Amino acid sequence: MTIKEHFRKNISLAYPVMIGQLGHIMVSVADTAMVGQVGVIPLAGITFAGTIYHLLLLFGIGFSYALTPLIAATPPDDKKSLLTYLQNASLINIILGLLLFALALVVLPFMDRFGQDPQVVEAARTYMAIACASLVPLMLFQTFRQYAEGQSDTFRPMMVSVIANLVNVALNYLLIFGKFGFPELGLAGAAYATLIARIVMALLMMTVTYAKWKGLSIHFEWKHIKTMIRIGMPSGMQYVFEVGAFAMAAIMVGWIGPEALAAHQIALNLSAITYMAATGIAAASTIRIGNQMGLKDLRNLKVAGYSCFALVAVFMGFCGVMFIIFRNTLTSLYIDDPFVQGLAASLLIIAAGFQISDGLQAVGLGVLRGLTDVKVPTLVTFVTYWIIAIPSSYLLGFTLELGVKGVWYALLGGLTIAAIAHISRFRNKLSQLTF
Repeated sequence: MTIKEHFRKNISLAYPVMIGQLGHIMVSVADTAMVGQVGVIPLAGITFAGTIYHLLLLFGIGFSYALTPLIAATPPDDKKSLLTYLQNASLINIILGLLLFALALVVLPFMDRFGQDPQVVEAARTYMAIACASLVPLMLFQTFRQYAEGQSDTFRPMMVSVIANLVNVALNYLLIFGKFGFPELGLAGAAYATLIARIVMALLMMTVTYAKWKGLSIHFEWKHIKTMIRIGMPSGMQYVFEVGAFAMAAIMVGWIGPEALAAHQIALNLSAITYMAATGIAAASTIRIGNQMGLKDLRNLKVAGYSCFALVAVFMGFCGVMFIIFRNTLTSLYIDDPFVQGLAASLLIIAAGFQISDGLQAVGLGVLRGLTDVKVPTLVTFVTYWIIAIPSSYLLGFTLELGVKGVWYALLGGLTIAAIAHISRFRNKLSQLTF
């Protein structure tokens, strides 16, 4: 393949995944934007709930990625192996979804221990108790999605995500504001909309994949389950360490006050959009690397990996420029409070600074996952965020009194170090490959 063909293949795989990934985050964006019209306290409440909810959600998503490289490296004509992987992944992912929901319920009584405003805590509990039930259908959706994407079918998962996201927005409008005879539920309405939309996602994804898996007898293999746990657990923890760092940052910002937390949520919400798009390119890189591993084609494996790095750098660089140019317009979409808008706009400038680093570290994890190299990248993720970024956030934000901006400067540093480390790891792994 020529370099041009590699880029064309990357883009054809990545753009549906990017849209699908945006479907996950756009549920949160729609909730945040609409709840922001209700007031500062509900917006801060969904922010606080989101710090825990997204931690669980992204661990589940990361865990489900274990299926993709296994499917990508399996010959397309080996239907029995492909569908055995699907059945085993369905079992462990549904169990994981139930465990994540149970964990959320356990956390609920202790949410007042994080030093947040009591009104914010009460609002967060309302959202969490309902929205976390959506983790079960989400994990079922992810199973069938990763199965399809492992076979380079990224279009149908994209369409399902788009449809479910439209359902979520419509239900938000009806249930948050009580339109057309529906009850006005406020924050709880956003949570119910999320739950219903994710049930729709799971049912649709199973339906469009049915023709590929019908007729096979149920067959569970402990060997496959162990393999997926071996890959999935570290992959999930990578998200936990990164997103957990941002969650801890949100908790620290909450110590400053509801206005700072609301501004943090707006800037973080916008940054999460570009990050999830970058994880779409990362998912495509996992598929590309997995395919080349199955073909034992070292040359094209290298070019596939580096072309994905180049693609995400260009995309995220463009997003950073857009953040700077449209920062005031973007933040005005969330809330009418001038102080919160101004603070969020200043945070978007810092977010623009770490866009390329954020994209590179996401693709770094993706290409390494394609090599089934997950343990060392997980350790790197832990060190860069929890040993470096979080202590630096406290130092800059509180000891040096830079406030919420100091917290964001520290996150910028952590993302940059992670990007450098993952790229270096990929280069070292390439030098060790022999086919």
